[in-house]
Amino acid sequence: MATKFLLLPLIILVLSSLCTNAHLLKTCNFDQMYQLGDSISDTGNLIREFPIGTSTPFARLPYGEAFSRGYIGDGTLPNNSTGRCSNGFLMIDYIAMAAGLPTLPPYKNVEADFRHGVNFAVAGSTALRSEVLATKHIFSPVTNSSLYVQLDWMTKHFNSTCLNHRDCVEKLENALFMVGEIGGNDYNYAIFQGKTMEELRSMVPEVVDAIMNGVRKSISFGATRVVVPGNFPIGCLPIYQTAFETNISSAYDENKCLKQLNEFAMYHNEQLQQAINKLKQENPNAIIVYGDYYNAYQSLLQSATSHGFEMEKACCGIGGKYNFNLTRMCGAPDVPVCPDPHRYMSWDGVYLTEKGYRVMADWLIYDFFTKLQCHF
Repeated sequence: MATKFLLLPLIILVLSSLCTNAHLLKTCNFDQMYQLGDSISDTGNLIREFPIGTSTPFARLPYGEAFSRGYIGDGTLPNNSTGRCSNGFLMIDYIAMAAGLPTLPPYKNVEADFRHGVNFAVAGSTALRSEVLATKHIFSPVTNSSLYVQLDWMTKHFNSTCLNHRDCVEKLENALFMVGEIGGNDYNYAIFQGKTMEELRSMVPEVVDAIMNGVRKSISFGATRVVVPGNFPIGCLPIYQTAFETNISSAYDENKCLKQLNEFAMYHNEQLQQAINKLKQENPNAIIVYGDYYNAYQSLLQSATSHGFEMEKACCGIGGKYNFNLTRMCGAPDVPVCPDPHRYMSWDGVYLTEKGYRVMADWLIYDFFTKLQCHF
């Protein structure tokens, strides 16, 4: 036992060295990555959708302002936003770079180089089809490019790049698939359209089934390593903290997050993990990993002080305790941007800053490394 504890600091030192100097995920030898999801990972699909894309705030500065002075290699031109819902890189960018791969180009960029993978994620997308949500009287206001549509895109992509199924299996032997985060918007739209917590909980099995269908579809093409991220602790986001602000102290946890919303996120994540475990049994040759975005975010909160973060307020926003106003969000006229985004966790009250995503990605990369069964 003593030897184990003596070795632990050495192991941590080795892993730290790999992560910071040699890119930890490089040892997995991934040669491609594929991403399905929503705004947490969209690198430019929504802004290319007609007619709404170019009119969204994500199509212009200050979104992507960290890229405004240079080309980053995935179809972004100088002085233009990238379509990312942040001021800079997202977690998927850091994960790709840790694997020694280029940042993932969006599927809708027809001029992109897809040799190292494709990003099918669309900001505002849902796990359930918009038609299914409509039967629940939930309106999807941003895009109809649900997970179902993204899987159709993926099918078309592989049908055009693989000679046959065996060829696809061989080509994807060393690929990493990210199925999500997806499903968060199904709940977001339901909450802000007046659905009760009971109605939200009733949606969870259907949302989880849609995500599992995405995993099965990926495996059917030849995916052998799949990460399935869970939901964030949404009660910690300024958008929800503003909308449901209360003087009842018992409504908040030790991190000043709304308990009820976080409990719901945990419920979704628990159901998702149970479904993943079942799918593992059905697919013993595939490595299916739960992406613990919930605890990665909690770790970010707990380390906020050491990173010099402003914990509560959004960098880009206006008004109120959290510098957030649902009717005057980031990108609207006369909504200011903080002078130093690196000091903030939250970019716009909904999404994190580049630095916030970097801290979360570092946590996740360590977590993925052992679960993906990579060796060094």
